[in-house]
Amino acid sequence: MSLRIVLADDHCIVRQGLRALLEGAGFEVVGEGADGQEAVRLVETLKPDVLVLDLIMPTLNGLDAGRQILQRHPALPILLLTMHTEEHHVAAALRAGFKAYLLKTQAADDLVRAIREVVRGHVFLSAAVSRVVVDGYVSGVAAPGESLAPRERQVLQLVAEGNTSKEIAVLLGLSVKTVDSYRARVMEKVGVHETAGLVRYAIRNGVIDA
Repeated sequence: MSLRIVLADDHCIVRQGLRALLEGAGFEVVGEGADGQEAVRLVETLKPDVLVLDLIMPTLNGLDAGRQILQRHPALPILLLTMHTEEHHVAAALRAGFKAYLLKTQAADDLVRAIREVVRGHVFLSAAVSRVVVDGYVSGVAAPGESLAPRERQVLQLVAEGNTSKEIAVLLGLSVKTVDSYRARVMEKVGVHETAGLVRYAIRNGVIDA
């Protein structure tokens, strides 16, 4: 019986390429999503054997989507696929319980092997992820933004993507007052006092792309 896989990436052409690669290796791609919230829904609906997530996606990034999913499905192997090699991203992913951190530039070589490794309970890192990144994870270096709660990180991302408090309230099913409270707490924690500062913080820490 082939492994059932869900893919989430905001670029359709990337998903098509990954699907072709995985199906060519004998896996079954049972669902595709374009953002982190879709990934969360697809896991709940389809119960896949493996989840492959892009890191930078709209509405809810791959790291925070994976954190949500692992709270409900701690045994699900999740692979993070990205162009980002910054140490804090890798450290945060491994601490959260992700089983693989893969670079998109290495996906053709690494993805199939990584899936086979993680379903056996192993952790897989692309070779291009340098030793210093692993050393930083082992030594417990704190990743930027780890002081933020999951909902605060999501509000930060949505603000940085240009959404108003009213739009965020609709997306998350919250009141505008609650969203404004989250925004204020995020600003206090990261030490900025205006929306532009939040956007710069989000870009600098890889919550969104520039």
